[in-house]
Amino acid sequence: MAIRRLAEEERLSGAVVQGGLVWLAGQVAEDPSLDAEGQTADILAQIDALLAAAGSSKRNLLSVTIVLADIADAAAMNRAWDRWLDPAAKPARMTIEAALVDPRWKVEITGVAALGAGAAVA
Repeated sequence: MAIRRLAEEERLSGAVVQGGLVWLAGQVAEDPSLDAEGQTADILAQIDALLAAAGSSKRNLLSVTIVLADIADAAAMNRAWDRWLDPAAKPARMTIEAALVDPRWKVEITGVAALGAGAAVA
């Protein structure tokens, strides 16, 4: 099975598609001046675009890891997350605190999704 690499940069691909799955690289805000809620919304829009390019959607997310530079930003991050999340298709999720490469970044999000339209199954 072929491997597809999307949104390639110097050191990484924004997403890699293979074997019916989409692996997302850690996504960070394009505008690091935003607060944690704004950065999260920015990142989630990027994830929507990457998943669409791969042939998937947020309804197909299986697992998400959210890294916060400061765990005190969890409530702000969750406000953006809750607006974005499809309540009928919640992925498994983990949120941790860790230092990020750029000190302006407050949030980084990665995940794995299945390919396909994303119909929820009860």
